[in-house]
Amino acid sequence: MNKISFLLIAMLFTATTFAQQALWGGQDIISPEIHSNKTVTFRLNAPLANKVEITGDFLPTQKMQTPMGEFDTPGNAELVKNDKGVWEFTTPNALSPELYSYTFIVDGVKVTDPNNVYMIRDVASVTSIFIIDGERADLYKVNDVPHGTVARRWYNSPTLNMDRRITIYTPAGYEQSKQEYPVFYLLHGAGGDEEAWIALGRTSQILDNLIAQGKAQPMIVVMTNGNVGQQAAPGESAKGMYKPSFMGDTRMDGDCEKAFPDVIKFVESNYRVKKGKANRAIAGLSMGGFHSMHISKQYPDLFDYVGLFSAAIMPREGVTSEIYQNIDEKLKVQFAKKPKLYYIAIGTADFLFDANTDFRKKLDENNYPYTYYETGEGHIWKNWRIYLTEFAPMLFK
Repeated sequence: MNKISFLLIAMLFTATTFAQQALWGGQDIISPEIHSNKTVTFRLNAPLANKVEITGDFLPTQKMQTPMGEFDTPGNAELVKNDKGVWEFTTPNALSPELYSYTFIVDGVKVTDPNNVYMIRDVASVTSIFIIDGERADLYKVNDVPHGTVARRWYNSPTLNMDRRITIYTPAGYEQSKQEYPVFYLLHGAGGDEEAWIALGRTSQILDNLIAQGKAQPMIVVMTNGNVGQQAAPGESAKGMYKPSFMGDTRMDGDCEKAFPDVIKFVESNYRVKKGKANRAIAGLSMGGFHSMHISKQYPDLFDYVGLFSAAIMPREGVTSEIYQNIDEKLKVQFAKKPKLYYIAIGTADFLFDANTDFRKKLDENNYPYTYYETGEGHIWKNWRIYLTEFAPMLFK
């Protein structure tokens, strides 16, 4: 055997060894197991554990006190260990169609499900996920329809003096056509980044499905990073693999609003877009709703469609940026230009519900037209996915 042949065999053996390495120690367990009656069984092989619980948004909520107020958080349920050391829990009732997240708690330590490869990150927490089919949840699935493209692009922001990353969805057929498309700018909340709406919001699946069903116009969706101190999502910039924090790089001090024209300039210079107010929309959740409100009133000739999802409304005490000055006068100018859609959506249990109610009163007192959509529950991704599925079909009609 010559040296080259021996080397090739050695390389093949090494590659095979490493390919098989991921299988070592794997558990031959199905979890979660979704039954035909839409109950779900969760399993974890942990024979040495003393106590295993599960927490997830399919369980009854419990109250948690935080510096920002009282919040509803998912409750816990205990798993039962069988004689093989496998812990199990089956939901007592069928689950409604939805995308759900969960984690195990093993002797007080939260862990993801080792038998479920489907996970998402929200700020610094990673959870396992699953989908119960049907109704609106079918929009969150990858279905057999034409698919758009999701790209991560870098652009230069001279206002912030840095290169920054954005996530851009282009609809199915964009690469093959010469068509121009309207643009929807979709903004995340505090603690999020340019990955949030793609991972947690299921934006590409929702848009693929709505467009395929003829319920939404083909459009480009631009998802920015509203944390002006960040170049990009954690681990995706020169800052390295640091632990994300809720408010560490987040500022609601006017800089995001000032810099937003840099994003529009990049998009309209690099993509086939329809320009003009009638072909631009902006919306966001929580902090992103705050940014959407103040960007759209600061630049009243930019957006004909504005969406506030569980939005923060007023700036924090002590913030003195000119962006947040003369709010009433700027709203007057904005609504005099007759935006085609001003959309407000919020859950009745949201800690920002009262602030949104007060803002709606201001709009009512001035006869500013808006569309209002109310759900139950609180400040959660379940609601924000719903709002996206309701808002997107209203755009660019």
